Formats: sequence, structure tokens, C-alpha cells
Amino acid sequence: MSKKRPSLGLVAELSGVSPSTVSRILNNTAKVSDSKKKTVLRVIEETGFRPNLAARTLAGGRAMSIGVLTQYIDSPFYGEAIRGIEEVLASEDYTALFASGRGDRELELERLNMLMERNIDGLIVLSSTLEDHELEALAKELPVVLTGRATLNQKLTSIGFDNLGGGGLALGHLAELGHEAIAVIDGPDDPDAKLRMDGIRVECSQRRIDLDPELIEVGDFNELGGYQAMVRLLDKPKDFSAVIALNDQMAYGAMLALSEAGLDIPGDISLLGFDDLPHSAYTVPPLTTISQPVNRIGAMAASTVLAMSAGFAQTSDQSVAASIVVRKSTDSPKTHG
Repeated sequence: MSKKRPSLGLVAELSGVSPSTVSRILNNTAKVSDSKKKTVLRVIEETGFRPNLAARTLAGGRAMSIGVLTQYIDSPFYGEAIRGIEEVLASEDYTALFASGRGDRELELERLNMLMERNIDGLIVLSSTLEDHELEALAKELPVVLTGRATLNQKLTSIGFDNLGGGGLALGHLAELGHEAIAVIDGPDDPDAKLRMDGIRVECSQRRIDLDPELIEVGDFNELGGYQAMVRLLDKPKDFSAVIALNDQMAYGAMLALSEAGLDIPGDISLLGFDDLPHSAYTVPPLTTISQPVNRIGAMAASTVLAMSAGFAQTSDQSVAASIVVRKSTDSPKTHG
């Protein structure tokens, strides 16, 4: 037979206080001495008591849930952020409610309303098509943490990533290897893609490298888009020795296109991605990429929204620095004798 789960009454009895006092201590509303509070918490730890979630919800007036609005819930990029969010929320007995907007404004509004109807305690927005003023209006109703896009709105709490610096790191790495003719697989009309391209252009200017507009092709941040963009680049009467894909998923597609064309990576063409998704260490060859710690950003978003829900003020802007992970897909350009 399994051991009986310790009850609130047992904790109260062993602590020498009433059950209501234990409940108030759990909800941080009890006005008791520090010694009495320490006794109750010690008994809770010793007995392994876990408060009933429904009871905590009723007593504290909380749903014990955080809404997470993402764009593509099946994306490996957003999946890493979701994993970080879940790990933090679960450790605090919170549930994550996920909804996907799929880059469609009307669908995003519909899913957002669905989350709000469930009386969530806070909201994490993993990128969004909504305007800053719309998100600001939401932030007046409940704690909101925005990630995955740049914002200059000081009334929004955001966790950003140095996309500008990441773009500079990507170009700088290839330039240090000796590459001058560099192609780029750009992303869609997206603030992060724009900042990455800006970083590449700034670094090109500083290094006096000519970034040929004809060697820039637009993808869609997915594997197929990267594959198609790479095919278009290879069809051009332009020589290049390296390619920067503005995310790893497009780099995966570009790898296939290069392989089908009989080109060696990095012997013929060096290839660099962006994001450092888990699969990037296991491609052939392993992909050099700009590391965006998406899992950590998700965890930071979850910790921040919980702190805001508990009444702790947060700074309006937190930023995560970019770094480069050098693997086997980049090397010095081949010399022809």
C-alpha cells in the first residue's frame, strides 16, 4: 500500500497552530512570528506536504497559470523557448497555457482573447504581430513579458537579444577567415532579421567589404525557404565563397541545396547560421552559428512574469548578448592555383 499523503491538518497539529494559520502562511498572508513561520515551514519540509493546487487557487485568488502566446508552436526555435518556460513555471507549481498565432494578426487576437478568458496570472508573448500600444494596453490588465522582437516602448517589459551584434559577429567571423564575396539568405519582413542584416552591413562597412545586393536572397525562416534561396543564389552568375543564413532552419535547407549541387561545405562554400538550435551540432558538417540562448530567454521570461505577478517591479528592458559557436561548416576560402 502507498504511504498516505500528509494533510494540512497533520501539518497544523505537528506545528501547534490552526489549519487556517498554515494556509495563510502558505499564501504569505499570515501575521505570525518568524519562529512560528519557521516551525510550520520545517514541518512542511519534513512531512513532504504539498498544498492542494485548487485550494491554493481559491485561497489566493490566482489561476496558477501563465498564458504563452507564440507564433509557431511546432517550430524548433519556439520549442526551445517553450521548454525553458515550462521548466521554470513547473518548479513554481504554475501551468503554462499555450496558444499559437501563426503570424496571422486576426488569429493572434483570437488566441489572445482565449487566453485572457481563462483568468491567467500573466502573459508571455514570444514575438507578435501586435503593435506596441496594443501590448501596452494588455500590460495594464496583467503582467506581460515580451520576447522575440525589438521594442523601444519603456512601458513594456521585454527580454531582447542582441541581433545587431550577432549580425556583426557572423560577418566578422567570415571576414577573419578571409572571405570577401559573401552571400546572405535574409529572413522575412521581421524586426529581428532587419537588425541582423543591419549588423552585417555595419561590419561590412567597417571592414570595407562590398556586400553585393545581388547576393542577398530572402527566405522565410524555414528549411524550404532556405533551400529555395540557396538554389537561386547558385543560379546567379556571381561567385561567392561563403553564405550567412539568418537562422539555422534556413541554413539546413541551404545545406541540402549545396549538397545537391555537388558542392562541399566548407571546401567550396562556407555556411553560417543563426540561433544555435540543438540540431545544429549534428548536421553534416556541424553548423557554425550565432548562439541565441532561446531556452534561457524563455526561462528568463517565465521568472520575470512570475516576479511581476508577485508584485515585484521589473526593469523594462533586459538583453542577452550574442556569441558565436564555431563548428566545421566554415573555413578559409579555397585558393585556386
